[in-house]
Amino acid sequence: MSEHRIDAVRRFPMSPAPSLEARGEAGAVEAVPVRALLLGERLDTRALERDEPLGTNPLTVAIPGGGVGVLFRYGAVVLFGGATAATDKFVVSLMPFVNAALAVPEHDDARVLVRAEADEQVDPAGNIVLRERTIERLQLVADILAKSLVLSYYETRIAEIFDRIEPLAAMLREKGRPGASGKELLRHIGDVLLIQQKMVGRVETGEKPELLWEHPELERLYVRLAEEYELRDRDRALDRKLDVISRTVETLLGLVQTRSSLRVEWYIVLLIVAELLLTTYPLLLTR
Repeated sequence: MSEHRIDAVRRFPMSPAPSLEARGEAGAVEAVPVRALLLGERLDTRALERDEPLGTNPLTVAIPGGGVGVLFRYGAVVLFGGATAATDKFVVSLMPFVNAALAVPEHDDARVLVRAEADEQVDPAGNIVLRERTIERLQLVADILAKSLVLSYYETRIAEIFDRIEPLAAMLREKGRPGASGKELLRHIGDVLLIQQKMVGRVETGEKPELLWEHPELERLYVRLAEEYELRDRDRALDRKLDVISRTVETLLGLVQTRSSLRVEWYIVLLIVAELLLTTYPLLLTR
């Protein structure tokens, strides 16, 4: 999977791939280029529902000029086939409906091979092999690619948080003090809570898509794709990292609050001493 980012929304090649002829029993093979994009935090799919969508949950629409687009409310879109100009224009048309758009959208590329009577899996070359080019299969592939892309995005975000937390822990070990204000630590806690809320509440990276309830025959394909893209393992790894960050920040925040409480107590003691001095000083002068 590609981990590179595109420089702008309008820069991605999506030229259609012609059908391939495979020798032997495999027969004709149709190659479909796929690109997954993470445009922002949310995508208003309700506003994008057309009169006759190709599918719902997730919303699947035909791209004017060729191709299929699968849209997800957590800001991801997966494009199947289509000409460069058509998909380019389609993505640009989605931007007004994106909330908190990313300055540099995340992306990942793949390729689907449609081959009748083939074993549905990911082949050694990394291609996703399907028996049929049905809407349900495309939706399932899109669900896997979109969740994998979101996981990649949050893996990068969490790595950045780790980089900010590490110096604070090092200062605590070397100098015995947290090295950060309570306000800064609270921001880190907010980052962790937001990531957990988005991953669990919106994207549901650890959950199976509702599509499988209506099409249980696709369960095997889902399991194979989920294992290939390591969705469950990556989701658990992120949970562990978030837990480490949360416990580290909470520990540092507790130390900051303790130091602040001690400081307040010393202030109270000093005020009491000052009051005693002010009370007894006139008495001493009168003697």
